Amino acid sequence: MGKSTSWYPSLSVDPTGTGVVSHAGAVLLLRTAEKTGLTTALSSALAPWRTTSHDPGKIIADLTMALALGGDCLADIALLREEPAVFGRVASDPTVSRLITALAADAPKALAAINSARSTARRIAWNAAGEQAPDHEIDAGHPLIIDLDATLVTAHSEKEKAAATYKKGFGFHPLCASVDHGPDGTGEPLAIMLRPGNAGSNTAADHIELIRQALRQLPFTAKGGRIGRKVLIRTDAAGGTHALIDYLTTQKLSYSIGFGLTDTIVTAIDALSEHAWIPAYNADGQPRDGAWVTEVTSLLELPGWPDGMRVIVRKERPHPGAQLRFTDRDGLRLTAFVTNTEGGQLPDLELRHRRRARCEDRIRILKDTGLENLPLHGFDQNRIWLALVALAVEVIAWMQMLALTDDPASRWEPKRLRLRLFATAGRIARHARKVHLRLSAHAPWIDLLITALARLNAIPDPH
Repeated sequence: MGKSTSWYPSLSVDPTGTGVVSHAGAVLLLRTAEKTGLTTALSSALAPWRTTSHDPGKIIADLTMALALGGDCLADIALLREEPAVFGRVASDPTVSRLITALAADAPKALAAINSARSTARRIAWNAAGEQAPDHEIDAGHPLIIDLDATLVTAHSEKEKAAATYKKGFGFHPLCASVDHGPDGTGEPLAIMLRPGNAGSNTAADHIELIRQALRQLPFTAKGGRIGRKVLIRTDAAGGTHALIDYLTTQKLSYSIGFGLTDTIVTAIDALSEHAWIPAYNADGQPRDGAWVTEVTSLLELPGWPDGMRVIVRKERPHPGAQLRFTDRDGLRLTAFVTNTEGGQLPDLELRHRRRARCEDRIRILKDTGLENLPLHGFDQNRIWLALVALAVEVIAWMQMLALTDDPASRWEPKRLRLRLFATAGRIARHARKVHLRLSAHAPWIDLLITALARLNAIPDPH
C-alpha cells in the first residue's frame, strides 16, 4: 500500500454520527438569554401574535441565536433546528416567515413589544453585572456615553424604500445608537433606525428620535429616574445642528458633538498665540507629539446657540498622504467639537470626544451580525430584522459582561467568539434520565468556556 503524500490525515467519512452538536458553545448565549429574563420577556411581550403551537417569543429568540452564531437570513435558523437537544423545538421556515410578516403588518406595536423585552432584559443584565455595568456610579463627571453614527447598507435588489446613497451606491442609510462600554468591553446597541439610502446625514429630527428611543432602553429611565448630565450624547459633525443641540440642552443632557469650522472660528484661531495651545493626549492619556488643543469660546459670538456651549479646537500634523482642506492652517489639520461639560482639562475633554471612534467598531460588529445585508423585501420587515440584529449583539455583549469579566475575551468581537467559543463541538449523552452535553475536551478555549458557563449558572434566576 502506498504512503499518502497528503498534508492531512486520510479519513473515511459517513453520515451515521448521532448526538453530535456542532455549535455546543452556543449554550453560553442560551444561558445568558435565560439569566437576563430575555426568554420570558419576549414570550410575554409577543403573546398577542401567537397563532400556532410555537411561542412567537421562542421564534424571535431562536432567530436571535442564529444571528449571533453568524446567520444572515431567516433560513439560517436551520442551524438550530438540527440540534433539538440543545435548542429545543424550533419552528419551520414557513412558520418563521409567517411570524415576521405578521409582526411587520403591525410594525410599531411589534417593535414596541420587542423593545420592551430588550429593556427588561437589559435592566436585569446590568443589575447582575454590578460594578461591570455601564451605568455603575455614573454622574456628570463620569457619564454614561451614547454614541450616534450612521452607516450605509447596500441593497443588491429592489427593496422597499431602498434609494441612491451619497456615495453613489444603492440601499439604506440606518442610524445607530450604542452604549460605550469603555476600553474593557465591546459596547451594545440601544436603537437602530432604518432609513432610505437618500436620508440626510445631518437630519436633526432623526437624531432626536433615535436619542429618544435609546434613552427608553436605559434601566434607570424605566424606573422613572432622571437622566440629566449623567448621560452624554456623542456624535460627529453630522449632529452639530441647532435643533439637536437645543434639544439636548432642553433635556439637560451632556453632549460632545463635532462642529463644522466656520469662517468666524477660523478667524479666531488665526488670532491665537502659540501659548494658547496645549498638547493633546494620545489613547493612553499621555501628551501626544504633533497634536494640540485649545478653547475659543470666549473669542466667538455665538448668537442663537445655547448658553454653556464650549467650542474646543484641535490641530495636528496630518497623516502622510492626507489632503489639507481650506480651513487647515500652516500644514496642520484643524477640527472642532462642542460640549456643555463644565470644567475639566481640555486634553481630557478632547480625548473623550476622539474616543467616539469606537462607534466604528460598534458598526462593524452590527454588520458582522446581520446588518451587512437586509434580507427581506418589505421596509417594515427589515425594521423587524434590525431589532433581531440589535438583540443578537446585545445577548453577546451581556454574555461577555456577565461571564467573561476581567478576561481579554470580554473585548472579543463576534467573529472571534464564534471561532473560539461558540463553534466548540460537543456530544449529547443521556444517563439517569438526564441529558448531558459533553464538550470537546481538546478544544483550545474549553477552560474559558467552562468558567464562563459556571459564572452564568451562578447568577440567580430572574423573578
